[in-house]
Amino acid sequence: MAIHGLDRDDETPVFVISVAAQLAGLHAQTLRQYDRLGLVTPSRTRGGGRRYSARDVARLRDVQRLSHEGVSLEGIQRILHLENQVAALEARVDELARALQIAEMATGRRVFAVGRAGETIVIRPGQRPPHTASQAVVMWEPMGRAARQ
Repeated sequence: MAIHGLDRDDETPVFVISVAAQLAGLHAQTLRQYDRLGLVTPSRTRGGGRRYSARDVARLRDVQRLSHEGVSLEGIQRILHLENQVAALEARVDELARALQIAEMATGRRVFAVGRAGETIVIRPGQRPPHTASQAVVMWEPMGRAARQ
């Protein structure tokens, strides 16, 4: 999120409390209260001054919007916590999907399906086979050493 054309990333703490309050449309005292409650936790300078990033300002706006919609501060805290959990889980899913893709490429795993004429066709993992009238599903796995004996 670029605020007023700043060329910094969203995480860089650049705004003092008065500027962050103005950008968010709130009073500085409200920002202090949100900080005490842990709703928005800005970075601190060595002297203890608050420094807000563009992401912090966006979060302040979200808190303000939820508050105007009638959500209590405790409810907002819970919503923000759950949103953080969802973001972390989505990142983990992406990470696992990439790892699975790498593992599938390394093992040469192939997926087979039945074509329109009943022939066996090779498809990519996750790809749907072409539509056929049959609803049959056949699972095939190569026999392990124990099964062949």
